Amino acid sequence: MIQIAIISDIHGNIRALEAVMNDIKERKIEQIFCLGDLVDFAPWGNEVIDRLRNKGIPCILGNHDERIAFDLPILPISHHSDTEKEARIIAINHSKRTITEDNKQWLRNLPYNLELTYKVEKRKVKILLVHANLRSNDEYLFIDDISEDMTEELKKRSIDILAMGHTHISYIKEMDFSTIINVGSVGRSREKDRKATYAIITIGDKNVENEIIKVDYNIKDVYEEIKESSIPSFYADFLLNSKSNSDS
Repeated sequence: MIQIAIISDIHGNIRALEAVMNDIKERKIEQIFCLGDLVDFAPWGNEVIDRLRNKGIPCILGNHDERIAFDLPILPISHHSDTEKEARIIAINHSKRTITEDNKQWLRNLPYNLELTYKVEKRKVKILLVHANLRSNDEYLFIDDISEDMTEELKKRSIDILAMGHTHISYIKEMDFSTIINVGSVGRSREKDRKATYAIITIGDKNVENEIIKVDYNIKDVYEEIKESSIPSFYADFLLNSKSNSDS
């Protein structure tokens, strides 16, 4: 049996990451992969990057990581309120200013996707890790958006499991020939419970089990720490407001 944990969308929330890492450790899972978006919206972007680097966790490039790594412009999202547009600019500029050059260089070297092949006895399982979807690292793929073209592409490439993040909403979509998993968000969940969320894939000789894991952490403490930081309070309030539908 092989078990892997897949995390994504930490967004500078080191407290949530620590809770997830402790949960993974308690489960004695040694293989961990990260689907990106390590920075923005909480004040611990460098700490998050350092933790993943020190642990040697393979990571792919999220859209927020790419913006910080390459100093890309901050383009507005049309459906955001004026308040969120302003807060988003301040938060992203905070990352641009505070993420160290060494960490930016590390981000620049991250791949856009990773393809893994595991073999348990005679059974082979191919897993494709992306941040958002097959085409880009910033295009949302919700469960109702899975198209025939995408499923045909997975079939053509013999992908058994496609794992992604980006939407901050977890789901598992089982199909005849493959499975699509959104692993949710560690640090900025858009789900009602706001818990730190990740996925576990268990590969056995006869079957594969996919599971979404939700972990409690002290959201109230993170709320207070964001309030006391240079990150706009909008992102502290988000963590306590389960009705918010703000995008990443």
